[in-house]
Amino acid sequence: MLGPVSGGPAFDDDHPPAKDLIADCVHCGFCLPTCPTYVLWGAEADSPRGRIYLMNQGVSGEPLSDSMVEHFDACLGCMSCVTACPSGVKYDRLIEDTRAQVERRHTRTPRERALRTAVFALFPYPRRLRLLRGPLRAYQSSGLQKLVARSGLLPRLAPTLATLESLAPKLRGVPKPPRRVAARGRRRAVVGMLTGCVQSAFFPDVNSATVRVLAAEGCDVLIPPSQGCCGALSVHNGRRDEAQRFARKLIDTFESTGMDYFVVNAAGCGSSLKEYDTLLADDPAYAAKAAAFTAKVRDLAELLHELGPVAPRHPLELTVAYHDACHLGHAQGIRTQPRSLLSEIPGLKLHEIAEPEICCGSAGIWNVLNPAPAASLGDMKARNVLATGASLLVTANPGCLMQIAAAAQRQGGRIALAHTAQVLDASIRNLGGDALLH
Repeated sequence: MLGPVSGGPAFDDDHPPAKDLIADCVHCGFCLPTCPTYVLWGAEADSPRGRIYLMNQGVSGEPLSDSMVEHFDACLGCMSCVTACPSGVKYDRLIEDTRAQVERRHTRTPRERALRTAVFALFPYPRRLRLLRGPLRAYQSSGLQKLVARSGLLPRLAPTLATLESLAPKLRGVPKPPRRVAARGRRRAVVGMLTGCVQSAFFPDVNSATVRVLAAEGCDVLIPPSQGCCGALSVHNGRRDEAQRFARKLIDTFESTGMDYFVVNAAGCGSSLKEYDTLLADDPAYAAKAAAFTAKVRDLAELLHELGPVAPRHPLELTVAYHDACHLGHAQGIRTQPRSLLSEIPGLKLHEIAEPEICCGSAGIWNVLNPAPAASLGDMKARNVLATGASLLVTANPGCLMQIAAAAQRQGGRIALAHTAQVLDASIRNLGGDALLH
């Protein structure tokens, strides 16, 4: 890793933030009320247009200062500004290229390096995450977790560890999915499925529900056990080389399966998978493969809406608040499809959440790196969720589920949580609404 370039320009020639994309920003301010860090702090440098101004300083020859990096690091990457921008500024491309420069050219403090090293040695590796299940289940069931919570010491002594502890969901044993699950009835498509990292380790029931729904809707589901991380966490945090390695391996794993589509049930993963063509554009051995792979990627709700329902829906007498995960709504533009799927379920009443454009504060690992502001955003989101009076919160990202659950618990609120796949599965299997409330 290169250290700071004393007196030299902030960015090198390896994919710096593009001047033409920077020039698209007219500094109108439409992004300000949708940016979570600007909402929290009201600081211009912590708004999208402020960060673009800093990028422009960098490409104009200014050095990469600690202050500049601090403002780039503070961005959640939620892409709410992309939705709000009337000029079509590609802030997503700008911040991604900027973060890759920061990771190569800026020397972090020993504490920052240690935390990031630990995070990226664990989170993108499903097998390593699954090793935590046993100790975590013992911690949750032994009463130690309640004792630690009553003491109140953990947030004061180790805020990062306290954040991780509060986010951990209640674990249940779920069998691993088979390599292939046949469609029920007439086969309509063959789909590869990403099992994910956090999803497979801490929400295996979501994966199981996803497989059952796809099979019920006429899909053969292919689930190679050798698959690994998609690289989303890495690319969103400037670790481009690492993300490219993960992407190549995933492409190789599914390339010869004969799949028609590649289905993803985690919003953050889906947005990155849909950009493999950009991530590997400079790789002569993988550019064409990545473009072909990207063309097949679909979010679960996107594919089900595209295929149209064939499995009968049974009633679920529920009031549901639907939360738009940022990388589904803003990055992928998928909003109507999940709402349409939920609205087709008899008895289900859908409630909208106030300030839906504001991120819940999860943002991949942002809540781990920035526990205090993440908790503030989580509390804002939880208050709006609880204000709907819904009995069930539904979303399509594991990070959002964990973040909002922790925030609701801090506020003493009670609301059940589920992934879109679990709601559809309960309706198709005629389990009744109570099955989702426990």
